[in-house]
Amino acid sequence: MPLTLQSTLNIQEKEKLTDLFINFVREIGIPVADQGEVPVAFLPGVRIDMGGLTIDRNRLLHPGDILHEAGHLATMPYHIRRTMDGDLPDTDLHRGGELMTLAWSYAACLHLQVPPAVVFHEDGYKGGHQQLIESFEAGQYIGLPMLQFHGMAYDEKQAASLQVLPFPHMVNWLCLQEEGA
Repeated sequence: MPLTLQSTLNIQEKEKLTDLFINFVREIGIPVADQGEVPVAFLPGVRIDMGGLTIDRNRLLHPGDILHEAGHLATMPYHIRRTMDGDLPDTDLHRGGELMTLAWSYAACLHLQVPPAVVFHEDGYKGGHQQLIESFEAGQYIGLPMLQFHGMAYDEKQAASLQVLPFPHMVNWLCLQEEGA
């Protein structure tokens, strides 16, 4: 898919990406309601809704925001994920989760063969979208240590010892850590 800039997406490309991302998120086990109106949320057209996502295609500005919000859910243990609803509170847990979400979203883009600029678009990340892309492409994987801690992905050394592929390959798309683990 020859996409490089979010602003170049036409309606058909946005719909195709929206469908691709919704299907992927559902396949990994996160519920997605693809329906009419979503109450105002942090990102237009996508809302975290009791451990799942609700999508409003009419308000969705950037299909990549679906992957970003899914990353917030995917990187949390189930006992936390199932209670996540609406805008996430500004807590240490969710600030750390943001770092994992960045790495998870990058891996999802590569897995789905979509340019990272679709998620890391110019309207997000407080102007740091290009720096994030460049860091990931240079192998500077912000958030990987926490993904590794949760058994979701591994750096080259750990991956070799476990005989799995290293990040950006994901061993598990969902955090499987149990409560109290």
